[in-house]
Formats: sequence, structure tokens, C-alpha cells
Amino acid sequence: MSSAPSNETQAPVQNFIRSAVEADQRAGKWGGRIETRFPPEPNGYLHYGHAKSICLNFGLAEELGGACHLRFDDTNPTKEEQEYVDAIIESVRWLGYDWGEHLYYASDYFPRMVEFAEYLIKAGKAYVESLSAEEMRAYRGTLTEPGRNSPYRERTIDENLDLFARMKAGEFPDGAHILRAKIDMASPNINLRDPAIYRIRHASHHRTGDQWCVYPMYTFAHPIEDAIENITHSLCTLEFEDQRPFYEWLLEQLAEGGFFERPLPQQIEFARLNLTYVVLSKRKLIELVEGGHTDGWDDPRMPTLIGARRRGFTAEGFRNFAERVGISKANSWIDMSVLEECMREHLNDTAERRVAVLDPVKLIVTNYPEGQSEDCNAPNHPLKPELGSRTMPFSRELWIEREDFMEEPVKGFRRLFPGNKVRLRYGYVVECTGCEKDAEGNITAVTCEYFPDSKSGTPGADNYKVKGNLHWVSVEHGVEAEVRLYDRLFAYPHPGQRREGDAEDLERNYLDDLNADSKRTIRACLEPSLGDTTAESRYQFERHGYFVADRFDHQVGSPVFNRTVTLKDSWKNSGS
Repeated sequence: MSSAPSNETQAPVQNFIRSAVEADQRAGKWGGRIETRFPPEPNGYLHYGHAKSICLNFGLAEELGGACHLRFDDTNPTKEEQEYVDAIIESVRWLGYDWGEHLYYASDYFPRMVEFAEYLIKAGKAYVESLSAEEMRAYRGTLTEPGRNSPYRERTIDENLDLFARMKAGEFPDGAHILRAKIDMASPNINLRDPAIYRIRHASHHRTGDQWCVYPMYTFAHPIEDAIENITHSLCTLEFEDQRPFYEWLLEQLAEGGFFERPLPQQIEFARLNLTYVVLSKRKLIELVEGGHTDGWDDPRMPTLIGARRRGFTAEGFRNFAERVGISKANSWIDMSVLEECMREHLNDTAERRVAVLDPVKLIVTNYPEGQSEDCNAPNHPLKPELGSRTMPFSRELWIEREDFMEEPVKGFRRLFPGNKVRLRYGYVVECTGCEKDAEGNITAVTCEYFPDSKSGTPGADNYKVKGNLHWVSVEHGVEAEVRLYDRLFAYPHPGQRREGDAEDLERNYLDDLNADSKRTIRACLEPSLGDTTAESRYQFERHGYFVADRFDHQVGSPVFNRTVTLKDSWKNSGS
């Protein structure tokens, strides 16, 4: 069963960003207005880390009566595609957020960005650079040594305007020139050493086609986009902290030129999501897909939001996760079990219960009449009677889990073994009488007898006291299904990092840490009510965990289910 994100009001979780935004609101800064933005580059699929940023930006604006913009920073035509735009829009909506009228693209602002670049040239704050990329690196200096001025830094304003116009006109090949801001080559912040703001790219853009052959750098475009859209708080991860001085410098120059009014947008940084057992690097995610280590970007083991959705993770689970891990200024690691537990908690509350036998062996009730069947009543949710119940047909031949029978039981085994009684959940109490084997000694069927007066829910059923309680599915009525048992993609918390016992000179490849058991596909038998479910319906398979009908492969009459998460954390004491 799928469900829409909850609209229940919860007490806001306080953090340093929320405190700062609330203080600005109380002080009447920006007229008390709150506008944030989520600005993905459309060059890939969103991952778990983006979910944290989405929940922060949209959630904060929602809670404080503001607005959050969805903006695509589409400034690099060589890597961006409409496919990614569509997937990002779908993922943000899936998480339960809406931007209303506030959908924007950096490419919409290209004419104004060129105007601003030309203004900087005229103000003596930008120049056309003709050094090669290698020469620029040599001139840039290091973290401990200042940079040197380029020999082209003192070109005249007219010369710079002419060269920039010819760059726009397509007269030069890629890399021949770039436009740089003129700030301070001796600055201790290397990002202020005349950063590049425009480059030549003879590439077709997915929205503007071949209209442009110069494109703004992200660090130039981003603050301009914020200012054009009247963003109040530009929330970004810590890797942009060193870029904040340029963000502020650029907007100050443009404000002095009369393009923007103060107060200008304020950039605030927070720690990105660092999650164990996954990699979130775009380069590594591409390697996983292109190297055939996963079944594509929406593989349920991938830490992408489209993969998470296909696995059965819920929007509510991600929102709860974002609240639980909080927002901080310091980088730290969050264990994958926290995310899994957030999903488990939400699914425990919302998922109806069903029965599935994943490793079937036949149980023959020898004293039950052949050709006869009857209905047993089973609740859809043990804690929510308002969800009603469904019937499960009981017959002479049933499927049970192979692990539920032992011909010679170990100490403490309470399930089926010769002479032992157990209750078939929602059905009858049975006593095991033995088993049948093939020529090789493999068990092909377990036999038992039932007690007709022991049916669950009937008078006298409670007179039978047994310790074992087994789930089952009627052989005649059950539905065969493909079930994919997904687990963590990596076997170690920090893929690719050195572990205790590694040799000093060992360079560990993160691909060496892949979990060989991250996916198993089996044929299982499901109770008949699961035969006509629709894609993305979620259930708890009793004893086995939470499962979802596959978003693409599942069909009515031919079910395919993916395991979302187990009933409890199976990694706590794994030693990994």
C-alpha cells in the first residue's frame, strides 16, 4: 500500500540555520520575507544527500510561511540533459514538495549574465585571459604562496570588450580565452585570485540550442540567480564555504552598479550528508552504472532517489531521516541503519500485512479432506482494526518455509519436527508426523495432522497451548512471484578506505568492497490477495520484512516484489 506524505503538524526541529532565519524574520530583514532555493545541476540523478538539502530548503520555507524555488543550474551544456531535468522534478515531487510558480532555469538568465559580465569589464573588474589552462595554474600560486598577475590582466577596457564580443560571436575555439574577475592574485583565499567567470563552449544546450557559445561558470551564475530571484537565504553545503567571499564580492559589485537592491542574498553553509555503506560521488555512481556493477540508475541498491523509490523507501521516511540527523556545521558520519530505521518505522505504521513463503517446502495435512478448502481470517494490520481483514484459503496442501522443519531438531527449536505441535497462523494447530524424501535423501514434503477444533477465532481454539507459530500459503490458491532480496550495495562502512590489518602501501579500490550478496532473486509463493496488487504497493511480509511491488516490472497476475528493508537491523553485530 502506498501513501501520500503526511500533512500532520510536528514541532519544528531547531538548528543553527533555522535560528538564523527566524532571527532575520523577527528583525524584519527582507521585509520578513523568506525565500530559499534548491538548485540542482541537471547532469545526473539526485541521491540521498540531495534529499537532505531538499527537506531543509523546502521544509524551512514551508514552516516559516515562505517559498522555495526549484532552479536548474544548467550552465554546462556538455553534461546536461532533459532526462535529468525530468527525473529531478519527479523526485522532488515524490518527496512531497511543491514549488508552485517558482520553477526557474539559469539559462533563462543568460542574457542578463552577459550584461553583468560586460558591466564588470567596463568597471575594470574583469578581463579576458589568454593564458593556457596549464599556464594559469602556474600563475595561480598555492595555498601558502601568492599568485602572480597574468600578462593579460592590464588589457584595456576596450580591448577586453572587443575580445569578449568576439568570444560571444564564436570566433575562437574552446579554451582560447576565458573571462576572469579582477580581484586580488595575492589573496589568501585562492578563490579570489581572479576566478574564471565565462568560458567558450561550442556545444548545443538542451534548452537554448546553439544560441550561445559562451557559458557562465557556476560560481558566477549562482549568486546572480539568487539575486534575480530575490532569494533571502542561500543554503549550501560546506564545500562552498570558501566560495562565499566571491559570492559576496560579485553581488556587491552588481549592487554598486544599480542592478540589485540590498539586503543581498545571504549564503549559509551546512555539513553535507556522509552516510556509511554508500558512495555519493557522482564519478563513482557513474562507474557503478557504466561498469555493470548495478542494474542502472534506478537499481534499488543505488543511493539515488529513483533507486530508493523503486526499492520501496518512502518520502515520509526520508523526511523523518532529515529531521533525525539534523543540520550541523561539522562533518560527521551517519550510519546507514539510521536511514533504514526511519523507513522501517514509517512502514511498520502504514504497511498492511501479508504472507509470503520465500523458500517453500510442501506441508501435507494428511487428515484434511482432499479437494476441500476454507477461509481463515487475517487482520490487515494488527494495531489498526480500522484497516479491516482479508481471508486466506486453507487446504490440504500448504507451503511453509523450509527452515521451519527439522527432522532432528536442535535444542530450543520450536517449529515443526516429528511429534511437535505448532499453530499455523490464522489457521489450525497441527502435529508433525514426519516427512517425505526423494532418492537423494532431500526432504520433499512434511506431513502433519490438524485438530479440527483448533481454528483461530473459534470457541475452544485457545485450549491449545503451543510455542511455535508458522506462516503458510495454500498450494492450490497461492501465487508464484519473483522476489528480489536487496541488501546494502557495499559490505563495509567506508568503501575504498583502509581497514585495520591492511598493508601500509595498500591502495584499496571502493569497488573491492562491493557486497556480493546485495541482490538475490528467488521464486516465492504469496497469499492469493497479492496476485492483483498494483505497482508500488507496499506490504510487510510477515517474518521477512517490508516489500514493494516493483515500479516497472510488476504486473497484475505476474507479481514482482522488492525487499525494502528487513524487520530489524541485521547489520548491528555483523562484524563488518
